[in-house]
Amino acid sequence: QVQLVESGGGLVQPGGSLRLSCTASGSIFSINTMGWYRRDPGKQRELVAAITSGGSTNYADSVKGRFTISRVNTKNTVYLQMNSLKPEDTAVYFCNADLDYSDYGRRYYGVHYWGKGTLVTVSS
Repeated sequence: QVQLVESGGGLVQPGGSLRLSCTASGSIFSINTMGWYRRDPGKQRELVAAITSGGSTNYADSVKGRFTISRVNTKNTVYLQMNSLKPEDTAVYFCNADLDYSDYGRRYYGVHYWGKGTLVTVSS
């Protein structure tokens, strides 16, 4: 079974930095897009950043210039470097991957998998 495991969340003061990591494991053949989404009690889930296997990136307007997404394909890992954090960045951050994998001898293509989430709290 495929699993996405996030790490790196925690409590940080405004203006501080944090780096999130997400590693996919299992019988994975390839991963196209990996991304980070976030959700807090007062808002709908939103895309924070995404990156393709070729390195193309996309960011939410609210994080441009502050967050950087990157990936190491050989490790099936995606990172989100978050700088100049603001209280409004507080949310549960979820890792997502569009991937191809095998299960019981069958192959599945273009399946979206989600991590359990990691909490980021920006507060004094």
